[in-house]
This record gives sequence, C-alpha cells and structure tokens, in this order.
Amino acid sequence: MGRVVIANFISIDGVIQSPLSPDEDRDGGFEHGGWVPPSSDDTINAFMQDATVGAGGMLLGRRSYEILANAWSDADDAEPAVAAMNRIPKYVVSSSLDDLAWQNSQLVSGDLASAVADLKDRTEGELVVFGSAALARGLVEHELVDEYRLLLFPVVLGAGKRMFDERGHFARLKLSGSAVTPNGVVVLTYTRDIESE
Repeated sequence: MGRVVIANFISIDGVIQSPLSPDEDRDGGFEHGGWVPPSSDDTINAFMQDATVGAGGMLLGRRSYEILANAWSDADDAEPAVAAMNRIPKYVVSSSLDDLAWQNSQLVSGDLASAVADLKDRTEGELVVFGSAALARGLVEHELVDEYRLLLFPVVLGAGKRMFDERGHFARLKLSGSAVTPNGVVVLTYTRDIESE
C-alpha cells in the first residue's frame, strides 16, 4: 500500500510559494520568488533527490503540475531526480486541466478522499506531494497524509501561499528525523501519530 508524503520547502512563516525562481508563481502579486537558492546546498539537493528517486508516484495540484512540467519534462534525464520525475506516474488533482502533456500523467477527478485512497491502494511506495498548497490542505483535512518532509528555511516572507491556512485540520505528528544544514536550513520529518488520534 502506498503512503502520501508531503515534501516541501517552507519558510518560517509557513509560505511554500515560488521557492525556486522569481517567476515560478506570482499568483496574488507574490514578489519574493526564488527564496530557496541562496540557502541551498548539497544536503538539500540530496534530500530532494531521495524524495523523487524513491517515489512510486507524484500527487500534484494543477498549478504545481504545470510548474514542474514546464521545468522538468524536457530536462536532461542524466540527472537521477529528473529521470525519476519523467518516469514515475504523475497524478494531477484538477477540475480545470485537461491537457496533460508530461509523460506518465493522469488526471484525478471526483471525490478527493476516495480517489486518493484508491491511489494509495494501487501504489507501491510513496506518493510524493511537492508544492500544491490547496491539495495539501485537502489531503490533511481527509487525514490522507502519512508523512511530512519539510525543509524549513531561515527566511520570513510575510505573504504568499501557505501549506496550512487558518481553517487547518487538527493532527498530531511525531518527529521521526531532523538535521540542520550548514546554511541553517532545518530538515524535519514528521509522521502521523495515529496512537494519539
């Protein structure tokens, strides 16, 4: 059975929007895109490569799918993470997208809880969620997230899309791993604390 794993870059104030480049996602007038590279190092690259190479599939919202497809669908497959992203299934949760040009992509529609539960039943390994703020909130609401892998960056952005909003769903988590990179990024792994729920 598959597991849903959210792997995200996140600021101290909870923002996950446009981490890699200034023009990645300017929705809402976001002006601080590209906040990850100044703190990036080999530890972060290895973390993201492991998350991608070891995945059984990616589960993405529409906007994150479009961003990743634009950045990686034609990239050099010599890089293991790129090869993995092109190879593994990509499940896209969207009610407005109908053109899925990136290879091995398929649309997930209908009731989110039952559709993702079905995907978990059919998947060996991890279904990794990158970005996808609205999708992440929906997955949390339906208690479908098994693990969070968060790279907490030493930056406060003040505005932008957050992984959790003020209507967040209560969940208890258990810290299962942590590390601090030389650049002050805290790598945190949390699993659901089912025993306390």
